[in-house]
Amino acid sequence: METTEKRQRGRPRAFNGPEASSVQSLDRALRILAIVAEGSGLSLSEISAQSSLAASTAYRMLTTLQNHGMVEFDTSDQLWSIGVETYRMGAAFLRRRKLVDRARVVMQELMERTGETANLGVAEDDCVVFVSQVETHQAIRAFFRPGTRSPFHASGIGKAVLAHLEPERVGTILRKAGLQRFTDRTLSDISALAHDLARIKLRGWSVDDEERHPGMRCVAAAIFNEFGEPIGGVSVSGPTVRVTPERLAEIGPLVRDAAAEVTRMIGGIRAT
Repeated sequence: METTEKRQRGRPRAFNGPEASSVQSLDRALRILAIVAEGSGLSLSEISAQSSLAASTAYRMLTTLQNHGMVEFDTSDQLWSIGVETYRMGAAFLRRRKLVDRARVVMQELMERTGETANLGVAEDDCVVFVSQVETHQAIRAFFRPGTRSPFHASGIGKAVLAHLEPERVGTILRKAGLQRFTDRTLSDISALAHDLARIKLRGWSVDDEERHPGMRCVAAAIFNEFGEPIGGVSVSGPTVRVTPERLAEIGPLVRDAAAEVTRMIGGIRAT
């Protein structure tokens, strides 16, 4: 009996074969959007330089994005910033996961019990993106703006996620993202990182010991989906003068339990 190949519903019939190449103009526009999102108001010349595009090309991309509400232009200071429609699209992603809302109560309690800022991050292909934070009332505290990205190997949540992935997957991620050295304590050596990941998996929580920012220490644990896959994590971060090595044994289990509670609330299964 002759069989026909089932067409994938997410693409037209003409694209049932090899993947199509990217659309250059769309690729450029998305690159510009990412640059604007990372800044706090950028001039046209700054965007042009960071995107390696001519100012005229960058301007056409920006005005098109502006027409769709993706970016905004402040005529008083002549700076471009992210638009409300971008926020709405990001909010749609967060609603899909229902992660932020359900984690909020757990993060609030974690902040109160530890006295330090609680963070929520989700795993992307090559980094962790911070999506929510409950700040401590301390004068000196950690702050991560929603949307801040951090490499897997140099963040508490990132290492907590890596610890629960297969070694082959970890290798693929690290080869793609690299092991950039941010401080003298960054684990930029693959063997040292692998040793740390083994310890993290065993105890259920990780430590970013001034590996991304000097003077800042972070304790994190992974959050899992319904398949037992790590999709992000919860962390507590603060200055090293308060988050001391002696406090890690106290904070670590609290963070691990908080991540387990968020996992339960979203219908996930904690990996063993």
